[in-house]
Amino acid sequence: MATGPPVANTALVTGSSGFIGSAVIRALLAQGSGVRVLLEPGREPGLWPADDVEIVVGDVRDAAAVDRAVAGIGTVFHLAAIYRFWAPDPELFYDVNVRGTQNVLRSAADAGCRRFVYTSTVATLGVATADELASEKTLVHFEHLFGHYKRSKYMAEHEVLRAGARGLPVVLVHPTFPVGPGDRAPTPTGRTIVEFLNGRIPAYVDTSLNIAHVDDVARGHVLAAELGRVGHSYVLGGENFSLYEMLEMLAELCGFEPPSVRLTPRMVLPVVRTAEWFEARVLRREPTLPSEPVRMATTRMAYDDSLARGALGYTSRPAREALAQAVRWYVDEGFVKPHRVARMQGAPALRDAEDFTPVAS
Repeated sequence: MATGPPVANTALVTGSSGFIGSAVIRALLAQGSGVRVLLEPGREPGLWPADDVEIVVGDVRDAAAVDRAVAGIGTVFHLAAIYRFWAPDPELFYDVNVRGTQNVLRSAADAGCRRFVYTSTVATLGVATADELASEKTLVHFEHLFGHYKRSKYMAEHEVLRAGARGLPVVLVHPTFPVGPGDRAPTPTGRTIVEFLNGRIPAYVDTSLNIAHVDDVARGHVLAAELGRVGHSYVLGGENFSLYEMLEMLAELCGFEPPSVRLTPRMVLPVVRTAEWFEARVLRREPTLPSEPVRMATTRMAYDDSLARGALGYTSRPAREALAQAVRWYVDEGFVKPHRVARMQGAPALRDAEDFTPVAS
């Protein structure tokens, strides 16, 4: 762990042990930037070389710890958030995602930071229609802010914009559905991939999503800090697919069959809600399938990221490459059952392993 004084032009990254946060740190180090991280107490460092960064241990809910982390920093990348669809106490979403963001904003303003990059989510934007993809300009419908994650991120985004109105140079980025190596949690998107790899997705719902490689999303953060216009938002995405098309691509990569049963979200939702209630209230455990992602599936989650491509020079690699690297990483890290891995031998996702450069650990 580095313990010296801050390096000139050092950037702070919160959410440093998370999937995107780790990738942002690697992107900053790759271009020679100094990096300081705010690491939550009790959490292991993310997938980045700990000897190359300055670590401040603290929680975004602790104002004093945030002040220590922000001191002397020019650019703040604020990624710390609760990104899941259920918690025993829903207030956790608002404590971390909203009040934690308020702490980081206040500290950055007091310190005179030159740029504040906030990682929002496409969940705070409107949804696509049959005729038009969603973008930064698409107005959200409040009835589509399903669950505490979306609502808390929407509230936090408005705190960022308020800070911008008071003079803090803020830029917002909206990642779509990042995949790739290093998703240790895994995230809700990554969990869908893992469930498929383990043979636990016999059916699919008719919905859509936008797949991007996590390293491309991370590079988009850095571009937003360098080239983004103050007060503006940028969708960081990749390719739009139906859920079936994504599962079909995974099946081809792994040598499996795609699911053949098509369900509508409205058909599944009553069953999921009942199971969610039983697991949470009776068994007192996290629901196997929370209702929030099923409710999200009632909307079309397809996005236009042309603004980031034109204004920032953002680019993304093919989704097939991102999915293949994710599969190889989940296999290598033991997320996939041995008998399923055995069936994958010789499949494209495990072939040519030399083409896959693992993330730093």
